[in-house]
Parts: sequence; structure tokens; C-alpha cells
Amino acid sequence: MFIFRFLLRRLSQGLLIVLIVSAVIFTLLRVVPGDPVRLMVGGMAPESLVEQIATEMGLRDPIPVQFYHYMEDVVQGDLGQSFVRPANGAAVGGASFDDSTRGERAKVLDLIVEAVPKTLQLAVLAMVFGLLIAVPIGIGAGTNPGRWPDKLALYTSSMFVSLPNFWVGIVLALIISVNLKLLPAVGYKGFEYTILPAFVLAIELAPFIIRSLSVSVAGVMSENFIDIARVRGLSTKQIIFKHAVKNASVPVLNMLGVQFSMLLGGVLVVEFIFNFPGIGLLTINAVMQRDFPLIQGIAIVTAAAFVLINIAVDLISNAIDPRLDY
Repeated sequence: MFIFRFLLRRLSQGLLIVLIVSAVIFTLLRVVPGDPVRLMVGGMAPESLVEQIATEMGLRDPIPVQFYHYMEDVVQGDLGQSFVRPANGAAVGGASFDDSTRGERAKVLDLIVEAVPKTLQLAVLAMVFGLLIAVPIGIGAGTNPGRWPDKLALYTSSMFVSLPNFWVGIVLALIISVNLKLLPAVGYKGFEYTILPAFVLAIELAPFIIRSLSVSVAGVMSENFIDIARVRGLSTKQIIFKHAVKNASVPVLNMLGVQFSMLLGGVLVVEFIFNFPGIGLLTINAVMQRDFPLIQGIAIVTAAAFVLINIAVDLISNAIDPRLDY
């Protein structure tokens, strides 16, 4: 019963969040300077043709009317068609945008579905790398406050936070891919193309995991039940992994949920540097081309993913600690 009430409440809140995000993005895209129709038809097209196409597409209707019609399609699973991307994958640009070619525009949902698995693969691998780096350092710092493991965690976190991801990406690409030729760095032709950008994201993610884990473990290690566990004769290893890490995992898990959501929607720079064909690169190209439907569709999918990930994190946290009340 708790699960049903929890899911009903959180999904209702999530739908409201997605609706608000959609409305804000939709409005902002239509009040910024520039006319996307001009980009579709080319700079040499007459103004009468631009106005005709814009009117046919509903881009001259009031914004609330446009948003209403758009959401009508969204609830039916239709995120619209790209303004500039052909369905056959050919180069985008100012093509004749008459009725015969409009149907050949790529569907936004198809473009997103094609890009999401690659970004998901990148985000999961980055999270794995980040945990491999941060967990030993964070646990060491939390169990040895004020000693050298704690200082190591502080220095490592400070160094990683200070490294811009675009600089790390370029340097690693030059060293590992260009000079040593150990890993490919540009594009995507298989899993090995994910390793280098994932490691760059892991360096950006690791300081947050280290900090959260070290603080949580240190807090748990100071609790009375840890002293009782020592009195009962439990080994240090048992105390750390059966009690301290388990009780410290809930705040760390919540942080990981937020960071994973941000990885799915915020890998713009890294995907751009490595020309990795995921959601980030798709978003950058859509913004540069003023592809309103594609930008709007990405915003909706990203917001929905953020909501679902946080719901899953809350359910897992409650399974770890049933005392939690959501």
C-alpha cells in the first residue's frame, strides 16, 4: 500500500514538473530573437514563403495556443518532427520546405531514441569509474578523520574539482589516443569509444562522491552503536562494511541519483569534445540549428528521466532503511 501511494504521489509531482519545464522551455524558445523558418528555407527565400510556412506550421499563433497543440501531440507520444534534420540522415540545411518534403523530416522521438542508449552507456560507465576512484578514498577518509587518508581525500577532491572537464578531455585525448594510441577518442564505433569520455566524466564526478561518502561514514563511525559493536568483538572490517557503509549509503545514494540525472542531461561539453553521438551532442546541434521541436523533446525526456531516477533512488533508499518516510 505504501508503494502505491508513494508512486501515485511522486508520479503526480513528476508530471507537474515535466509540464512546468516544458512550458518554460517552449516559451523561451519562442521569445528569443531569430526565426527558425528562415534557417529551414535558406537566406535567399522570399519573405512571403517564410510567412506562409510559418503560418502553416502554427508558429505565428499565440504561444499558449502553440503550447496547447504541442502538448496534445506529446500525450499521444508524438514529439513532433525536426525542423532541419531529414529522415534519411542526410546533411541538414536550407532545403525546399514544401509539403512533399516536410513529411521526410526526421521524427524527434526517433532522434532521441537513437542517442539515449549511447549517453546512458556513457553515464553508467562514468558512474562505475567514479565509484572505483571515490569509494576507497571516501571510506578511508571517513574512518580516519584528521589523519593522512582524510588529507588525501581532501587534496584529491580539490585537485579534481579544479580540473575543467574540457581541458582534461583534450589532454587525455592527446596523450592516450594520439600519442599512445591506446584508445579511440572521436566518434562512436563501439564500446571502446566510451571509455575515454567516461573517465573524464568520472574525474568530474569523483569529488562529490568522496566528500559525501567521507562525511557520511565519519558521522556513522561516531555513533554509539559503533562503540557497542567494538565491545561485542566485531572486527574493524565488519564494523566498516556491515554497519558504517550500510548506514552511510542512503545520503550517498541520494547524491548519486542527482549526479546520474545530471550526467544524462549535462554531458554537453564532453560529448562535444569527443564528438560522441549522444544526447549532449544532439542538444548542442539542435540549439545551433534552432531546431525547436528537437530541443523541446530533449527537455521533456531529460526532465522525465530526472523524475524517474529520483523515484527509483527513493525506493532503494527506503529498502535500505525502512525508517525513512517519503
